[in-house]
Amino acid sequence: MKTKTAHGGMRRSKLLSGTATYLILGFCVVIVLIPILWMVSTSIKIESETITIPPRWIPEHPTAMSYMRLWKEYPFLTYFKNSIIISVGAVAVSVMFSCLAGYGVTRFRFKGKESFLGFILMTQMFPSIMLLIPYYKVLDMYGLKDSLVGMMCVYISFTIPFCSWMMVGFFRTIPLELDEAAIIDGCSRWKAFYKITLPMTLPGISSSAIYAFITAWNEYMFAQVLIISPELKTLPLGIAELNGFYKILWNDLMAASVIASLPLIILFIFLQKYFISGLTAGAVKQ
Repeated sequence: MKTKTAHGGMRRSKLLSGTATYLILGFCVVIVLIPILWMVSTSIKIESETITIPPRWIPEHPTAMSYMRLWKEYPFLTYFKNSIIISVGAVAVSVMFSCLAGYGVTRFRFKGKESFLGFILMTQMFPSIMLLIPYYKVLDMYGLKDSLVGMMCVYISFTIPFCSWMMVGFFRTIPLELDEAAIIDGCSRWKAFYKITLPMTLPGISSSAIYAFITAWNEYMFAQVLIISPELKTLPLGIAELNGFYKILWNDLMAASVIASLPLIILFIFLQKYFISGLTAGAVKQ
C-alpha cells in the first residue's frame, strides 16, 4: 500500500514539475513574441493608427502601403542589395578560412598551436568599439574606406575567430582514422580534406555560416562610421534613416524591420538543426 502511495506521489510530483516547466517556457515564449507581433501589427497600420491611444493590437484598416512605399519612395532595394553582398561575401570567406583553420589545428602538430588557439579566443574579449579607429585608419590607408569590400573585410575579421574556434571543436569529433584511411587508399592530404572530412562537417559549417551572416547583416556601428556614400549604405543604416528629425513614420519603420528580419528567419528555419548540432559539437569529450 505504501509503495502505491509513494508511486502516486512521484507521478503527481512529475506532473506538477512538467506543468510548471511548460508554463514558464510558455511565458518566456510570449515575452519574446510580443515585440515581434507588435512590429508586424504596426507595419500594416495606417499612420493615424500608429499613435492611437490606447494602442490597438489588430488594426482596423490593415494595409500594405508601408511595404510598397519602402520600394517606391526609399532606396530600400539598394540597401538590401548592399547588405546581401557584404553578408554573403563575409560568410563565404569566413567559412572557408575557419574550415582550413579547424582542419589544420586538429590534424597537424606545430609549434605554438595552443598559443594560436588562445590568441583566437582572446580576440573575442576586446570591446569592438576599441577597434573602430584602427579599422578606419587601416581602410583609409589601403583605399578601402567607404566601400563594400572594406566593410566585408571588417566583418570577416569579426567572424573568422569565433567561426574558427567553433570549427576546431567540431573537427575534433571526427576520427583521425578517416583521414589516415583515405591517405592509405591514395588520396592526397588536400583531397582527403575536401572529399572525406569536409562533407562530415556540414553542421559546423552551417552554424558558422549562420553566425557570420547574422553578425554582418545586423551590424550598425562600423557601417555608420566607415560608409559615407548613400548608395553604399546597408540595411541597418537605411532603417535608421527612416527615423526622421521632426516625424517618425512608425509603420514604415516597422515594415522595414520586418523585411530585414525575414532573411534571418528563413535562414534559421532551414538550418536550425545544423546550427544546434554545430554549437554542441565538441562539448563532450569522446
